[in-house]
Amino acid sequence: MRATVAPGTTGTADKMSINRRIDTVLFDLDGTLLDTAPDLANALNAVLLDNGREPLPFAHIRPAVSHGGAALIRLGFGITPEHADYESLRRQLLDRYLAHIADETRLFPGMDTVLDTLETRGLRWGVVTNKPAWLTQPLLDALELGTRAAGVVSGDTLAQCKPDPAPLLHACTLIGTCAQQCLYVGDAERDIEAGHRAGMRTLVALFGYLLDSDDPASWGADALIREPGEILQWLE
Repeated sequence: MRATVAPGTTGTADKMSINRRIDTVLFDLDGTLLDTAPDLANALNAVLLDNGREPLPFAHIRPAVSHGGAALIRLGFGITPEHADYESLRRQLLDRYLAHIADETRLFPGMDTVLDTLETRGLRWGVVTNKPAWLTQPLLDALELGTRAAGVVSGDTLAQCKPDPAPLLHACTLIGTCAQQCLYVGDAERDIEAGHRAGMRTLVALFGYLLDSDDPASWGADALIREPGEILQWLE
């Protein structure tokens, strides 16, 4: 299935001309490169059970995963960071998650082919995520991706995180490229905003963790993709 070009984006000829100059593909992590929802859902449900609450259905948890630990605690316990119990519950969640960080997490189906093809073609790829480094690096290493990525920028690498463009621009510095030669793929509005502000081309991963209230067609990405293989189609 071909990637769906978002309304108001560049024409085909212009897009192909730009695509030929792209030498780096950057990925968001949760919900874009990796399907981390099973392990995060298991961690949340374990903490719920430990605190005398009923576990939640996986389908109810999955859309919140891209929004981090705060969203999961809010979903499971109905509290925000101002609540007295919030920090304790967040720590329980993250400790449980770290201990089981790659039990069920995998590349999204077809993403292995995308990475192999990019590498074969001499294109670099990297990761820009809001996930903290103490979770990001062990996860990538567990899946043998850490040494393959040309650059990894985590949520605490800089003082700023997405939707600020600084992490994406820092990835360019690490990799040795410029924003105009990068494509950024993500599954949240903040990803597309960060990409735009950095001057990159952007794709929305519709296979990721979108909320029912999300309207990705309005985010202004260059295309909406339904499966990882469409990244290669767009580049071609």
